[in-house]
Amino acid sequence: MTNPVVFKQTLPVGLLSLAQAVSMPILAAACLVIDRWYFKVAFSERFTLLLLIVMVLSAVLLQPERGLMPELIGGRRQLVTRIAVRWIILLFILLLLGYATKSSSEFSRRMVVTWAITTPGILIGAALLLRELLRQVLADPASARRAIFVGYNDISVSLAQRVEHNSSSALTVAGFFDDRGPERLGADRPAQLKGGLKDIVAFVKADGIDVIFVALPVSHLSRVQTLLEDLRDTTVSVYYVPMVFPFDTIQGGTSEFLGVPLIALCETPFHGYRGVSKRLTDLVLASAILVPAAPFMLLIALAVRVTSPGPALFKQRRYGLDGQEIIVYKFRTMTVQEDGAAIRQATQDDDRVTPIGRVLRRTSLDELPQLLNVLQGRMSLVGPRPHAVAHNEMYRKLIKGYMVRHKVAPGITGLAQVHGMRGETQSLEQMEARVKYDLDYLRNWSPLLDLKILGKTLLIVARGDKAY
Repeated sequence: MTNPVVFKQTLPVGLLSLAQAVSMPILAAACLVIDRWYFKVAFSERFTLLLLIVMVLSAVLLQPERGLMPELIGGRRQLVTRIAVRWIILLFILLLLGYATKSSSEFSRRMVVTWAITTPGILIGAALLLRELLRQVLADPASARRAIFVGYNDISVSLAQRVEHNSSSALTVAGFFDDRGPERLGADRPAQLKGGLKDIVAFVKADGIDVIFVALPVSHLSRVQTLLEDLRDTTVSVYYVPMVFPFDTIQGGTSEFLGVPLIALCETPFHGYRGVSKRLTDLVLASAILVPAAPFMLLIALAVRVTSPGPALFKQRRYGLDGQEIIVYKFRTMTVQEDGAAIRQATQDDDRVTPIGRVLRRTSLDELPQLLNVLQGRMSLVGPRPHAVAHNEMYRKLIKGYMVRHKVAPGITGLAQVHGMRGETQSLEQMEARVKYDLDYLRNWSPLLDLKILGKTLLIVARGDKAY
């Protein structure tokens, strides 16, 4: 099951997602520590081990399986029941572990029983509070994603009505598209019909549409396939209602939204706790690198300024998450600072590269300032490499699916780079290969894949492969 209709990544939503990810294990452990103090139980190695087991089990069992949406759409009773049932499972596992290791007698029974009875009430209260806070945040129009419906029929109209009457969906309905006119459709709200299928792509680009629900019968399979191909020049999320068929999907999977079955055809992999874990990893690792590297970076900046005229940092416009323009930082390595409509790629023995710039490019030290982009949230440590705006605009016209790579934040390194796609792209085929790896990354992302890419990147940098 995939998380249906990912929320817009505003700061309040991100903070509440983080709170949801960490609150259950922290509260369960905190209650155990308080009970230990109240009953004057020694803080022994056995107790420390119990504390760690409780945190791990809480993190695994008490997290929602599909992110925040089911918490909001489902009723309070459903949320309370889920936590209560999983708490019983957690206690049963602890009893089995205690029996298997013959260690249960080492803990105060009054402490354990008190903790087992009082903790679920605290967990349920916290979950209900987070649920209500998120509902309030998503009621803000600034948090809403704009959605359109392809096909005007009972299913699409019903889903649109449910979206409009449920503020927790964090969606606003921007209209319907159908090749049939209002007279043939018998549309109750003809003003919401914005055009035919041929008008969708232009409307998506002009009106900032975030989500598309495709509600066309399977007999229109070829038209849906054509629409998907045309939408590959955008970063819009696409869901099909209600049947599965063989499309080339990005983070595809079945799910349910407001009681309607959905199939994700194109969505970001970073929803719910996955987005939180990705962001936390970026913050921790980027900070861990920046702190010891800061003095060295100051020396590099000074060397760049002293050895050639111009600023120490090179700033260039590139496309980030959802195709939004961002500014990417690097140490300046050239005598020019191109950021216009035409940008020449760096080549081997490029006469524009300064002497110190050549060393920085060979060792990839010129990329260090992009750690600041990571802390800002504009980039990630791992993801599709961002290209200059001029190159983006050129390649999006030549390569189908090029813009889909912007469903995630760009990275300092990526799957394409560890497969030899570094440096100059001398042909369209080479860029197509890069995009193929970028889309494979979106389809197959996992924390382990990120770690593998980072490890391979260190080996490549050490060898200086294709770095000029």
